[in-house]
Amino acid sequence: MHTTFRALAALGLGLTLTLGTAACGDDTVSSGTVETSPTEHDDADVAFASDMVQHHAQALSMVDLTLDRPLDPEVQALAEDIRAAQAPEIETMADWLTGWGEPVPETVRDHANAGHDMGDMSDTMDDMGEGTDDMPGMMSADDMDALESASDADFQQMWLEMMVEHHEGAVEMARTEQESGRFEPAVELAGQIIESQTTEIATMRELLAG
Repeated sequence: MHTTFRALAALGLGLTLTLGTAACGDDTVSSGTVETSPTEHDDADVAFASDMVQHHAQALSMVDLTLDRPLDPEVQALAEDIRAAQAPEIETMADWLTGWGEPVPETVRDHANAGHDMGDMSDTMDDMGEGTDDMPGMMSADDMDALESASDADFQQMWLEMMVEHHEGAVEMARTEQESGRFEPAVELAGQIIESQTTEIATMRELLAG
């Protein structure tokens, strides 16, 4: 009888521990997780699209500065890969914002496409500074001016170092979207940005080390 009692007690304790562990596990899974939707969005999605449009636009402006520069073929190919990936992403995110009834932010690319020079774009960045200063990896107007005026001997290394920092900021922003975004396509794009730009960061670090 004592043996039976001990067996039942052990069984009860085991069930208690199992249920307790399961409960803790459920809490861990649900904590900080946003259920995504193919149609609905939240404030995190709006912030991600608005900020990343401006962030990508600056990356494309940095790519523009590589034109007519004597770069290693690997660096020039990387710059073109960045253009090929990020230009369509800007269009996609701008379409989302329009569809949500949100404003599409003005970017330095708007001025560049209007035929203004980098000095004008730097002035625009100063005007936009309040909205972009908090974006991870975003270059200042002075940074962009320094890159544009760098000698050919210094340009490539400066560009790679700045683009590494810029990409790291984009990855940070994309991770925030993965954690807090609701709109499924935006969360998926964030994952693509993390994957592609992390790979490019590794490539640029190798080029700098070489």
